[in-house]
Amino acid sequence: MANKTETARRTAQGIFQTWEDRKTLVKQEMDAERAHNDAKTIRLKAQRLEKEAADAENARIEAENAPPATPKKRVKRAV
Repeated sequence: MANKTETARRTAQGIFQTWEDRKTLVKQEMDAERAHNDAKTIRLKAQRLEKEAADAENARIEAENAPPATPKKRVKRAV
């Protein structure tokens, strides 16, 4: 009888330990994936900000080099 109880306990502990190991592995994989996504997001944000700064500089240069706008002539209407 003690042998059955010990076997059942050992089996239950083995199942629990396997479950804990899988849970730990999944958490580690999730943390690694989260870190990868965070790094990717930071890289893409830096690229976007760099592009926006370059676009703003190009727009500023184009505005400086653009010919001055000619004022529109007023149209007189007969009433």
